[in-house]
Amino acid sequence: MRSVNKAALAPTPPLGWNSWDSYGLRINEQQFRENVEAFATKLKPFGYSYAVIDEGWYMVNPEDRPKPDLLKYALDANGRFIPVPARFPSALQKGENLGFEELGRWVHSKGLKFGIHVIRGIPRESVARNSPIERSAFKAQDAADQNDPCPWDPTSWGIKDNDAGQAWYDSLLRQYARWGVDFLKVDCIADHPYKPAEIRQIVRAIERSGRDIVLSLSPGPTAVERHAEVAELAQMWRISDDVWDLWDSGHQKWPIGVKNQFDNAARWARYSRPGNWPDADMLPIGELRPFPDVGPGARHTRLTPTEQQTQLSLWAMARSPLIVGANLALLDEATLHLLTNPDILRIDQAATASRQVVREGDLVVWTADLPREQHALAAFNLGESSITLGRPFASFGLAAGRYDAKNAWTGDRLQPSAHLSTTLEPHASVVLILDRE
Repeated sequence: MRSVNKAALAPTPPLGWNSWDSYGLRINEQQFRENVEAFATKLKPFGYSYAVIDEGWYMVNPEDRPKPDLLKYALDANGRFIPVPARFPSALQKGENLGFEELGRWVHSKGLKFGIHVIRGIPRESVARNSPIERSAFKAQDAADQNDPCPWDPTSWGIKDNDAGQAWYDSLLRQYARWGVDFLKVDCIADHPYKPAEIRQIVRAIERSGRDIVLSLSPGPTAVERHAEVAELAQMWRISDDVWDLWDSGHQKWPIGVKNQFDNAARWARYSRPGNWPDADMLPIGELRPFPDVGPGARHTRLTPTEQQTQLSLWAMARSPLIVGANLALLDEATLHLLTNPDILRIDQAATASRQVVREGDLVVWTADLPREQHALAAFNLGESSITLGRPFASFGLAAGRYDAKNAWTGDRLQPSAHLSTTLEPHASVVLILDRE
């Protein structure tokens, strides 16, 4: 078994695209390829690299998810999910389902990295068949914990913390390594419920697979008191439940809005470091179609342009992974401009530390440390009335004195000053790149 250098595997917050916000369970190969083609052309030049197929690629009839008893799955002889050939025809090679081997090679040929989503555990159907576990004397029923279902997903049972369970995960990660998987998002494992023993089995299986694979844990909210354990095990973990194209979700726990993410981001900021990236969830911007899993159907994001800019500003200041949810085949210029702003990306990718320094009512201010003794400062208005600010930069924990300032979103350079002077409209933000005179 080889150890994995987590800092080298994810030295900066991962940048990528995930199919969930636009396709839910239903993406097919043609749609995935269309998105990857657009990704390679429009986002890759700015450092985005991970193309991820989210949940459901093994479902024959994903449209029947509301009626779990009707669901049908594609499985191999060893009980592992494989892509449905009717949806992913390249899986079939000379009459044999080789999974995502061909599709993974194609993604790599574009200079990108390939990712998939799975639910923790072992398919219930494999347990019913008592399928053999590859390269072991065990069978599915030896590995499955049938008293440990995912409470919100009908597909799988949990895995026992025994040799059979480890053999199962070893077989799974050998399969994913053959497919060329670079990014594995595992769900129903970071919270409701938190399953550290299964995470450790997955980590051991990744190490034994011989392939470098970024491990992303979902869903949130991962408990902040578990920060040391999840940092030991994974490169990414969700800090909240699902974020969708809402500004404020009020008191509901799922889904949550952009405004509701501010406290979570502040709580986790100190734990961001190379190899460990608290994940504020995907960016539900642009065209969310044809099958977004949440909301009123196919649509352009319900976030206003101001709210989208605020979301990107917070995610960057918090050094969160930036995983785009938009349908990239329908990517509009405004969304592309939002995702490729060089100063915002530089804050996200190059900041060495960041923190919330002010939370006064609806006013939130963050600072971040950048190379070459620069700093970033972001001010946010979470409320419904405008806020006028006139404060010395020193009041935000920066060294006293005058600063040359550049507005990261507009590119405008401001007159050197010792003060932040601005008016923020409701839900708006400003991000400045600061050089001390």
